[in-house]
Amino acid sequence: MEWQTAVIVVFAAVLAAIVITRYAFYQMTQMKALTYEQTFQAMEQVGLFKQDYFESLPKEEVQITSYDGLKLNGMLIPHPSGSNRFVILVHGYTASLPASIPFMDIFRDDGFNTLLIDLRRHGKSEGKYTTYGFHEKHDIDSWIRWIRATYGSDSVVGLHGMSLGGGTVLEYLSLPHTDAAFVIADCPYSDLKRLMHHQMQALNRIPAAVFLPLVDRRLFRKAGFTLNQVSPVRSARYSPVPIMFIHGTRDRYIPTEMSEELFAAKEGMKRLLLVEGASHGNALGVNPELYKKVVQEFVRDVMEGAVPVRQPEQAEELVEAPVQTGLPQPEFNM
Repeated sequence: MEWQTAVIVVFAAVLAAIVITRYAFYQMTQMKALTYEQTFQAMEQVGLFKQDYFESLPKEEVQITSYDGLKLNGMLIPHPSGSNRFVILVHGYTASLPASIPFMDIFRDDGFNTLLIDLRRHGKSEGKYTTYGFHEKHDIDSWIRWIRATYGSDSVVGLHGMSLGGGTVLEYLSLPHTDAAFVIADCPYSDLKRLMHHQMQALNRIPAAVFLPLVDRRLFRKAGFTLNQVSPVRSARYSPVPIMFIHGTRDRYIPTEMSEELFAAKEGMKRLLLVEGASHGNALGVNPELYKKVVQEFVRDVMEGAVPVRQPEQAEELVEAPVQTGLPQPEFNM
């Protein structure tokens, strides 16, 4: 009987390991993404924008093909001035391009054309797995190349990403020939392995030391990458591109400390905005006036040539201390 009990225990443990590993992998890479309509509704419910306003703007739906053959979808909102300034807005996990609409006018005020994109596997873009920037960084590069090919090689392109989008635009900086004027990363992760350890251990009470290696193996087999291959802090550290980091102080999903780590590691021009009381992805919702003010000041400093984008040795004088402000608000996660 003792050996039968042992067999049952071992079988149950193996079964639990398989189930938990597969569930964690699914949660990481294949959670169902919101439709455009669901995203519009979520945005309007928290008062971040009015769909009627967005519908009134001239827009153009565009598609490109990724380096590995996927159809990628985007929507260009041209600025009436016909300027050569562009910003690519990148949404978070399980969202779609309408989630980036609330950030649009921050840049449109300064003459930017805005390109809202669906990350691979989200919205109207193709793809099977989310890879946290491992493949998506090449998609960002493809969008920048599309802008330059379509609107001229003198086009100035900035990047803004939230959550998954924030990590993705930072991972873009790991490419050998990055061509962004600036990067703004809102609630980004500094390292994927440590993020997943936090989400397993702290949020789900799953022993990460046991299950994270199993998830990592499945990631490699199914999605073609490992946790160690995604580390935005490595990508951002020596990049000459000016970077602004934004984070809420009440973020449970991606710890605030990750943006603080990124800010400390980044050399050259950098800014850090910590919004007191903001939960994950809700810094803009908690203090829209401050968010807009600080982002626009940062972008204007870059665009006015206060620090040449590709001369980081001259950028040290513009490093700012973190700004902390805001009022507690209801949590909004996307």
